[in-house]
Amino acid sequence: MAEQGYYHTTVLLHETVDGLAIKEDGIYVDCTFGGGGHSKLILEQLGKRGKLIAFDQDADAWRNKLEDQRLIPVTENFRYLKRFLRLHGAPLVDGVLADLGVSSYQFDTGERGFSTRFDGPLDMRMDNRSELTAAIVLQTYSEAKLHLMFEQYGEVRNAKQLAKHIAMQRPKAAITSTQDLKAFINPVIKGNPQRYLAQMFQALRIEVNDELGVLKDLLEQAALCLKPGGRLSIISFHSLEDRLVKQFIKNGAWQIEEDLLGLAPKKQSPLKEITKKPIEPTEEEQKKNPRSRSARLRIAEKI
Repeated sequence: MAEQGYYHTTVLLHETVDGLAIKEDGIYVDCTFGGGGHSKLILEQLGKRGKLIAFDQDADAWRNKLEDQRLIPVTENFRYLKRFLRLHGAPLVDGVLADLGVSSYQFDTGERGFSTRFDGPLDMRMDNRSELTAAIVLQTYSEAKLHLMFEQYGEVRNAKQLAKHIAMQRPKAAITSTQDLKAFINPVIKGNPQRYLAQMFQALRIEVNDELGVLKDLLEQAALCLKPGGRLSIISFHSLEDRLVKQFIKNGAWQIEEDLLGLAPKKQSPLKEITKKPIEPTEEEQKKNPRSRSARLRIAEKI
């Protein structure tokens, strides 16, 4: 268990909040409250009439709740952004922030099942109220579905072999803990074992939490819920996420649909890039917090 008062070291703290261009009386959304780092800084820059709506589906995150009347907590997944903004009387907002990383607390708490370093149940749920766990995925998904998952979400180099091994061997042994899984797949590990395990765990985590589907929902709804001139600040931690964010900001869609003659008008994105290239942590921040190394921040503005 993480020590009391500790949950997460906030990544790109000032860069992300600065990207929102905070107005004192504005309404802002922190989609990933976590340890409250970004939220705290936003509240420090808001006046008495300002408001912050913070989402986090992880009950453990709310142990860090800030006592501030301007803060409205939402204990749900941020894929329901539009619904809950309307519920709280703020259908249009001045800024939306999201830090898509897994919190340090989640990684360091063995019973959550996110880390390869600790033994614990194969869980990996961000929201303990959901039913799908990593153990269920491994025991019930078809070989073809496992292959696609490991290949697309983890970029595992021998995804097909790994999927086949799991499908063939799982009737002989239960895979219920992280240590079970590590021992179970040992015969097919290729290259650096730690990197291989990290890629496989990433694929499972993305699947269990539908992370890419959730991100798509967030981007589409954020574009609708931002006021003209409102800002979007998003930190991603792997290329799959960053690619989706970059693509949506640039095109306003996941695929550019054109007719066979190329005459269909190109859809104009509702957003414009503020950062042409993603902002990365400084060397100093990376030394203090090695987990920040893969962070990429993109900032956009509603047209």
